[in-house]
Amino acid sequence: MSRLDVKKTYKLYIDGAFPRSESGRTYVVNDAKGAFLANASQASRKDARDAVRAARTAFGGWSSRTAYNRGQVIYRVAEVLESRRDQFEAELRSTEGITAAKARTYVDAAVDRLVWYAGWADKIAQVTGGANPVAGPYFNHSAPEPSGVIAVVAPAGPLLGLVSVVAPVITTGNTCVVIASEPHPLTAITLAEVMATSDLPGGVVNVLTGSVAEIAPWLASHADVNGLDLTGVADRELARTLEESAAENLKRVRRPGVEDLLAAPALDRITKFLETKTVWHPMGI
Repeated sequence: MSRLDVKKTYKLYIDGAFPRSESGRTYVVNDAKGAFLANASQASRKDARDAVRAARTAFGGWSSRTAYNRGQVIYRVAEVLESRRDQFEAELRSTEGITAAKARTYVDAAVDRLVWYAGWADKIAQVTGGANPVAGPYFNHSAPEPSGVIAVVAPAGPLLGLVSVVAPVITTGNTCVVIASEPHPLTAITLAEVMATSDLPGGVVNVLTGSVAEIAPWLASHADVNGLDLTGVADRELARTLEESAAENLKRVRRPGVEDLLAAPALDRITKFLETKTVWHPMGI
């Protein structure tokens, strides 16, 4: 007697929980050969609002943690990802149709990237801040601070791409709402399961699956979103529309562009969503 596989319906990841879309919608995700793989929740604008609210609520606690502790938490995410590497390699092979060796390369790179950003958590302030020379009896210090809630459109790479855009945002104390790769959303939700079972507080990272064209405009115009990373937006016209919406309330915007995900990461992803706070204080008081 043969049995049927139990196909999974992948849910959203909002505020540390895995809800279905409030709209009740799902969409079919196929494997690299075009065969049915699973159903994924199709997020609505209400889901996007819920995710922004969760990110804003989590921002105060996450940004007030010591930089060293944030680095520890991100390193713990790398540890849990490493322990589930077989699952991620299998998912990458089925969804993208890549070889086992290539899948191992991507998982290795994702783990290494998390460790790299974890190491920068308590060092970026020394690099981007410091004491400023001024002509007068004053101390003048500049220090980086997180911008707040960052909306991110993840690139097509369902694991390494997501890690590459999320890790630098949360390293400095920001929280985020991420729209996962539309054709390859399953690995993103599996990564959310990793984050949920690590030490990362709920709401720091929120993952939405579904149509970028439907969800992104609402995030770009949301007044409680402080930054916008358009790395994964391939449509130039949509990217332009999103930038115009972001300009209405002065969001920081990282424009889309073709990137080699396997290339060594750079600090510009960390510094893009940092604000510089400068403090003046009289000497001798």
